[in-house]
Amino acid sequence: MNIQNPDAPQPAPVIAIVGATGAVGVELLKCLETRNFPVSELRLVASARSAGKRMQFRGRDVIIQELNKLSFEGVDVAFFSTGATITKKFAPFAVAEGAQVIDNSSTFRMDPDVPLVVPEANGAALEDAPIVANPNCIAAIRTGATSNRG
Repeated sequence: MNIQNPDAPQPAPVIAIVGATGAVGVELLKCLETRNFPVSELRLVASARSAGKRMQFRGRDVIIQELNKLSFEGVDVAFFSTGATITKKFAPFAVAEGAQVIDNSSTFRMDPDVPLVVPEANGAALEDAPIVANPNCIAAIRTGATSNRG
């Protein structure tokens, strides 16, 4: 926040999607684009076998980077859509670099020190938490959804 002018617009964040080539990572990418989420830089991060491939974001190619402990330098928000083992290993590196981790795995769901956030219910818990967990997909609320039933 700009201390001298707290109402000043904030710069768009640097976003990383860890597990970008998986099903959840692809959906996160689509959500960022569909919702026109402000992004100053997007880093798509995945395993070594995906590194160097390209994905599209806002009409441009983004080269996928291999996940390593240096992947989070300058990142503001890191979405983790990996398995628990990878998240447990790499989320601390993201936090150490100053990124807020949004974890979509089961790693932190039951951790009493990590807020379990459903934005429609307790979105304020996102503020000042270095790591936040998402509930299981069965429990997550989808706003704006329409029924296909007549």
